[in-house]
Amino acid sequence: MLQITRTLTSHPKQKPEGKLGFGKIFTDHMFIMDYSEEKGWHDARIVPYGEISLSPACMVFHYGQEMFEGMKAYRAPDGRILLFRPDKNIERMNNTNTRMCIPHVDPADALQAICEIVKTDADWIPTEPGTSLYIRPFIIATDPFLGVHPSKTYKFIIILSPSGSYYAAGLAPVKICVEDEYVRAVKGGTGFAKVGGNYAASLIGQENAEKKGYAQVLWLDGIEHRYVDEVGAMNVFFVIGDKVVTPKLEGNILPGVTRDSVILYLRAKGYDVEERRITIDEVYEAGRTGELKEMFGTGTAAVISPVGLLDWHGRKLEINNNEIGPISHMLYEGITGIQFGNAADGFGWTYEIK
Repeated sequence: MLQITRTLTSHPKQKPEGKLGFGKIFTDHMFIMDYSEEKGWHDARIVPYGEISLSPACMVFHYGQEMFEGMKAYRAPDGRILLFRPDKNIERMNNTNTRMCIPHVDPADALQAICEIVKTDADWIPTEPGTSLYIRPFIIATDPFLGVHPSKTYKFIIILSPSGSYYAAGLAPVKICVEDEYVRAVKGGTGFAKVGGNYAASLIGQENAEKKGYAQVLWLDGIEHRYVDEVGAMNVFFVIGDKVVTPKLEGNILPGVTRDSVILYLRAKGYDVEERRITIDEVYEAGRTGELKEMFGTGTAAVISPVGLLDWHGRKLEINNNEIGPISHMLYEGITGIQFGNAADGFGWTYEIK
């Protein structure tokens, strides 16, 4: 069990009022733990949120050796504080660590650290419908050395952000465009890992999409530019006929916790879910024949994000009359109901922080 020291702020911030947005406001405290080859992970502490001092030669700045996670804490109607499948985030965190040559964090220690920092700033958890406390654990390489090899020292940090809806329009369907000039990831790379480089590589596609008036980018595979990968920062699902189809995990897309939850939830409800390769041509053909009933993205931030229009080289495909489909709506209500403690959790997904 971690021995965590606490230094509480002497200048608490004023709590935000009105719309929170996403990832713009940060709480009073943060968790930090250091790593060295001699001591392993050590000096776990909760301190006032603030700047961190690093050498300009710090390896994270030059070679991008880092990882991050994203999860949420929810305030249930009865006052309990709930996490949603934290074991899956911690498992993915260590899978990313393996790929990035970062030392593993003991899963029990990681969960304890998350719980303790959330408890410390529990009064920051918003209670308005649809709001939550976003949790951002991350690890950075800290060796001050301009040589390409794994660092020997690291910092594990957790910061918190009270957040509203990821999209200003809420659950309204979004418009997205297909990106097939640039690529985000390939098999054998870091597509399955939660690392900043994946998102840095996606910025140009996202920027181009926004200039055209689109909210997100649908990425295709990096080899043939035919197979659907992900939607921006989310996994993607299609309702084609009587089946729900999502790209299978082949090392180039993120194994999303919400993705996995959607698959399990749908199968428990009796839906036929296929994890397989799907081409952009198949999507458009299904749209042409009327077989494409719904399309939606899944992720921690947005949970479920219905797609109302898809643009591929000017070929605009409207999906479900640009309205939220019944499966998207059912999933959003069902999963958020479990997350916020408003619905029975028949899966054992929620974890109460005590």
